[in-house]
Amino acid sequence: MTDPTFDLGPQALVVARLAEGVGDELLAAGTPCPGLAVRNILGHLLGLSTAFRDAARKRLGATTDTAANTAVPDVGAGWRAELPKILDELAEAWRDPAAWTGMTRAGGVDLPAPVAAAVAADELVIHGWDLARATGQGYDPDPTALQVSYDFLRAAAQDPVRGGIFGPVVPVPEEAPLLARAVGLSGRDPEWKP
Repeated sequence: MTDPTFDLGPQALVVARLAEGVGDELLAAGTPCPGLAVRNILGHLLGLSTAFRDAARKRLGATTDTAANTAVPDVGAGWRAELPKILDELAEAWRDPAAWTGMTRAGGVDLPAPVAAAVAADELVIHGWDLARATGQGYDPDPTALQVSYDFLRAAAQDPVRGGIFGPVVPVPEEAPLLARAVGLSGRDPEWKP
């Protein structure tokens, strides 16, 4: 059996740098996620980073029990300091070998710890793309996290209960770059522009 672990740190850093490039004037801008503005994507990144940090630590409770779609996320006044800190904590929590063992919970769903890590990688990759597209920034995701995201999304596309988790798959040619194929599998149009 191969080692399922990987480092979320490089992708967390990519997301932190994208967030740093978001001016206040862009917080209300639309994103590839219908009905969500940039501020909502940032709020979601804060919430999911906290939840998956706690999932890695096996500290189950309010942060890991709340489904992602229960409320529209938003950011508070201190988000610029809070988000990079939480992203660092997320990456550090998954560097502990114990994080990768047994079961954990995120979004109110019990799942094997390596699957939770894959979901966290996917969230950082796809919402990083959302943020970059919505704010006109370049995007170069961590290659390992991108591969994990693609593999997770490809498996999810085969799942008959995919339903409300993702939008319908957007067809993308097989010869397209891996990021475009992952974005399509997530239910987003890789050609989306503000």
